[in-house]
Amino acid sequence: MIHIALNKKLMAANGPMILDIDIDIVPGSFTTLYGPSGAGKTSILRMISGLLSVDEGHIIMCNNVWLNTKKGICLKPQQRKIGFVFQDYTLFPNMTVKENLIYALEKGQDTQIVKELIDTIELAELQDRRPDKLSGGQKQRVALARALVRKPEILLLDEPLSALDQSMRIKLQDYILSVHKKYKLTTILISHEISEVIKMSDNVIQLDKGRIHKQGKPLDIFTTKQVSGKFQFSGEVIDIKQEEVIYVVTVLIGTNFVKIIAEENEIKTINIGDTIIVASKAFNPLLQKI
Repeated sequence: MIHIALNKKLMAANGPMILDIDIDIVPGSFTTLYGPSGAGKTSILRMISGLLSVDEGHIIMCNNVWLNTKKGICLKPQQRKIGFVFQDYTLFPNMTVKENLIYALEKGQDTQIVKELIDTIELAELQDRRPDKLSGGQKQRVALARALVRKPEILLLDEPLSALDQSMRIKLQDYILSVHKKYKLTTILISHEISEVIKMSDNVIQLDKGRIHKQGKPLDIFTTKQVSGKFQFSGEVIDIKQEEVIYVVTVLIGTNFVKIIAEENEIKTINIGDTIIVASKAFNPLLQKI
């Protein structure tokens, strides 16, 4: 088990804020930190990585102590098995894709991992290009590969997909899930996109003003009741049209538009722009607002 307890006084947009969390994370799981801007999400990742000091707390990574303020233990960032992917890529502009990955190797580390990651994240055609010749999605794939070079125990993702368009965002989600499973990572993501959180996460920690507001499975966090069925998707309501006694609800799921037949009582609280869950039960689609 990974135990993280952190306490720190931060300066938020509305003034001083005490960040105080105590969480357990199952190794190999995918956890998302969700909440409004200024809730302390990025600060938590920076404290886990050792880039930001902690006033009081401890981080125990499967019996290995990374931080214990009472005992004066605080491993340096390079001593922690962390992979960190930022929103702004932070690639070296004077190096090719392959050189960026090689530079991330530890001294004496086998270079085979570079070739493996180039194949896994499909960078072969890009490996000799420099960052200024890459699109935003390609840069983020390189940043993801570079974060994995040292075979981290924890992968930290600070809104890495927020600057990408919808289709590229979906592709990068799939890459992240693929490497998460292949390398048996413990992954912690920051995201504001509910559909992304539901698709990717095993567990969600909802934060507000430095405290844990809710914690649990994505559907338990974002819905008011249990939804069961053969399939479940989340999407955005694009259009609602009445046709005689029924309604046709058009939902954007990923890059696809899906039309759902609904009754009046199902769409009473649903408006265009809402994020909803589309589920099936005995072949009848069910809609629930998130």
